[in-house]
Amino acid sequence: MSYKEPAPITGQHLNPFESMMSRFDIAAKKLGLDDSLYSVLKSPAKIVMVSLPVTMDNGDVKVFEGYRVIHNANLGPSKGGIRYSMDVTLDEVKALAAWMTWKCAVVGIPYGGGKGGIKCHPQSMSKGELERMTRAYTVAMVDVFGPEKDIPAPDMNTGQQEMAWIMDEYSKLKGYSSPAVVTGKPLVLGGSLGRVEATGRGVMVSARSAMAKMGLSPVGATCAVQGFGNVGSISAKLLATQGLKIVAISDVTGGYYDPNGINVEEAIAYKEGNKGTLEGFKAQKISNNDLLILDVDVLVPAAMEDQITAENANDIKAKLIVEGANGPTSWNADDILNTKGIMVVPDILANAGGVTVSYFEWVQNRLGYYWTEERVNRRADRTMKQAFETVYQAAQKHDCSWRIAAYIVAIDKVANTQKLRGVF
Repeated sequence: MSYKEPAPITGQHLNPFESMMSRFDIAAKKLGLDDSLYSVLKSPAKIVMVSLPVTMDNGDVKVFEGYRVIHNANLGPSKGGIRYSMDVTLDEVKALAAWMTWKCAVVGIPYGGGKGGIKCHPQSMSKGELERMTRAYTVAMVDVFGPEKDIPAPDMNTGQQEMAWIMDEYSKLKGYSSPAVVTGKPLVLGGSLGRVEATGRGVMVSARSAMAKMGLSPVGATCAVQGFGNVGSISAKLLATQGLKIVAISDVTGGYYDPNGINVEEAIAYKEGNKGTLEGFKAQKISNNDLLILDVDVLVPAAMEDQITAENANDIKAKLIVEGANGPTSWNADDILNTKGIMVVPDILANAGGVTVSYFEWVQNRLGYYWTEERVNRRADRTMKQAFETVYQAAQKHDCSWRIAAYIVAIDKVANTQKLRGVF
């Protein structure tokens, strides 16, 4: 094999694709992946870039950049969210699409990986402008999207409303109603019960599974959660129901710390009644970085990429990190955490509850038969527990971290599928 050794990565803001490829390289070496498969699996299968002219409320026409990357579709149709942000770049979308390939493979659902994004500032746009932009994106991607081809979902700054617009525009273009073209839809349009809490619930199940392997009782264990959006808030709420004491939470306004424990339900209600932020919440104000280095048993980074880096990894005191966000730990922090004996449930496993229930939503759409929330949760919990056990066994077999083990499980599955299907 002729692998290129990953170059040392330094600095706070790392290239997410390079970070992903560094882990991919280590796992590929341990698997003994041959050069041809390595070349195929590292490269996105399709990159689509579009310009989206949109009439703004003042009558001006503004052109937005849109992306959709399909990394791999060997296991099934590609699956992945669409994010709206000024920070959207092609490298970021490529990395997130690859992460989706490994995430779907590691939990054993029949999807490949995809991701999309539009470079925009959604907070400064009206609902009408967002709708016109979303519909323009759907028109541009009509030959990419499809229930059997590529299935979008919500991501950063997108949600049920955007998915409803995509489903409606796609259905108009096709001439028939097609609810299975997107997931994360409102319930009335074919969304699944349990979907809103699915990612946070998967984080909780992953944390419980990891704590059991570590001999760490959840009752009374302390936990800090960085990020208080959908994933962070629900992770905190569900971890608290398992007996963990949530001592710190945070959002863009900073961190909030109370060694006696935070009432998460109160914090969620406070945020909802305070224009969507925790500003002024009754707890000691700390920085987001201070939160990461608190002396706690469990740390859940559920905010942005590259929060734990070589600059702060030596100061991390948690025994267990459960990654609710995508890519919250940069590649250059991995060895530091491993040396310190800190166990990490990686993003491609820990936050895969969302895509698991998205898969259930797609199945229900295609069946035209909808499950109870109890059935959705039971099946999702079982999927997450089985995936964790598979990764744990791979880590034991290959004597590696849980992160590299998750990549090994995923890459092995996709590579074997590629071999059986054939490589040109």
